[in-house]
Amino acid sequence: MNWKFKTAASKSSIDSLSKELKINEVLSRLLVQRGIDTFDKAKHFFTPKLEDLHDPFLMKDMDLAVERLLKAVEVQEKVMVFGDYDVDGTTAVALMTSFLESLGIEVLSYIPDRYAEGYGVSYKGVDKAKEEGISLIIALDCGIKSLDHVNYAKERDIEFIICDHHRPGDELPKALAILDPKRRDCSYPFKELCGCGVGFKLAQAMTQKLELSFDHLRSYLDLCAISIGSDLVSVTGENRILAFYGLKELNNREEVRPGLKIIMEQANRPYFTLTDVIFVIGPRINAAGRMKHGLFAVELLLETDPIQAEKRAAEINAFNSERRETDQEISELALQQIKENKEEECPATVVYDQSWHKGVIGIVASRLIETYYRPTLVFTKSGDKLAASARSIKGFDVYKALEQCTEHLLQFGGHKYAAGLTLKLEQYESFKKRFIEVVDQMGKSLDKTPELSIDSELSFDQIDDKFYRILNRMEPFGPDNEKPVFCSKDLIDTGYAKAIGKDSKHLKFQAKDPVANKTFEAIGFGLAPKISCFEENANLALAYQLDKNYFRGSESMQLLVKDIKGADSIEN
Repeated sequence: MNWKFKTAASKSSIDSLSKELKINEVLSRLLVQRGIDTFDKAKHFFTPKLEDLHDPFLMKDMDLAVERLLKAVEVQEKVMVFGDYDVDGTTAVALMTSFLESLGIEVLSYIPDRYAEGYGVSYKGVDKAKEEGISLIIALDCGIKSLDHVNYAKERDIEFIICDHHRPGDELPKALAILDPKRRDCSYPFKELCGCGVGFKLAQAMTQKLELSFDHLRSYLDLCAISIGSDLVSVTGENRILAFYGLKELNNREEVRPGLKIIMEQANRPYFTLTDVIFVIGPRINAAGRMKHGLFAVELLLETDPIQAEKRAAEINAFNSERRETDQEISELALQQIKENKEEECPATVVYDQSWHKGVIGIVASRLIETYYRPTLVFTKSGDKLAASARSIKGFDVYKALEQCTEHLLQFGGHKYAAGLTLKLEQYESFKKRFIEVVDQMGKSLDKTPELSIDSELSFDQIDDKFYRILNRMEPFGPDNEKPVFCSKDLIDTGYAKAIGKDSKHLKFQAKDPVANKTFEAIGFGLAPKISCFEENANLALAYQLDKNYFRGSESMQLLVKDIKGADSIEN
């Protein structure tokens, strides 16, 4: 990895903030790097307030959506809540289902089958609504490109309220209301809400209109936090507020949802951060839609009976174990295919096998990037078509690349760094050729070596409980507020370095700062090959995050190592 030290912040701003907040200059530097350079900004950053959430009626079409839902409340109308099968979609469905039921509305929760129906609003879902006598569908985390499906519903006297956060196309669906802060004609102040977040804003608007207390919404904040973390949206603005208070709800073990409580207890952590959500809760919820059906996740989130919740959590854990085995197997087959096709030096990775499990191809794409750092597409067969998940690297907009390949595609959608697409089998080779050409043209100026961003140098004598405590107050960490990565140089290994874990992939050692005479336990996941750096008296530089290790009821500070180099090779 290339280590890139963040641009030095103004020393006068750092010194001034250090004095005002009475913190050391490393912590002050971290804040200034994030645009927090005054006492007032720091106060808002460290103590987010729910009253700083924006008025939901600033969102385009919110008044129309609320008016229609008020009618549904008045006549006790049955409503379908339709959502995507990933974490964002299933948490959004759970949130909206719970909220509408609290208003006395009968709800049919609907998640499309990943394999039989595919992504987004489905004709089967619309048909199900018609069968059930439902005349209103609320679509969450999908729908912004479902022009034909909304028209199909309209012909059957079914109205749509769309709550989405993806980029709209040139034309919007003819829905009753479209809530999407990324609409070109929407002036909502915060554009980075997740799908569950947009659903929350609709619930907030309804709460205000019905003159209910905000406390009516508190029990849904945990779902917002899970969605914000898992969907990797910006952890700034409203998302920071929702995630901050959502984690408080999540960590209230007496009140937390029974299904989540079981999953969290199995992780054996005293407190869940947004990072824990991403690596513990998110994959399990996602596994339901990947391996079986997304409704299993919704049912887990809605379950109130502890005994039933235990059964549902066991199902979810089983799905996740199966998912891990499957994605590892496919990743190995994909790497083998790349080598057999002699495509190691290709500008992009495009692989396909009709037998690969559709539910894990996105994970496989991310794994392949760990080996071949370049835009990656993994295809499999889906009915009579091919479906792919696309993942990208820093600085490369894979969505824009796909826009230049539309003549070879049936449909696509997504974000800058992740997308999904479908095409006909006979289009595969022509698409692959065109996509690689586009990546080659767009990516000529890209550095093909992974980059590790370093926030600050840090000496071991600066690390203590107070430093760690203040650092943790910068939580929740995520995109645009990443957990800081530090660099310490002139370190030595104490001689106990060893490879650990299944297949001996990970590295455990003790790092010592001889000047400060201070030693910390360190672990580097996937860094076992770096054990060669530990020659006798080697002068090391570590890039790491500070973490706590919890073991048998005790906790200790440890370094979560991201990379290791010789100290002499580091310039900043």
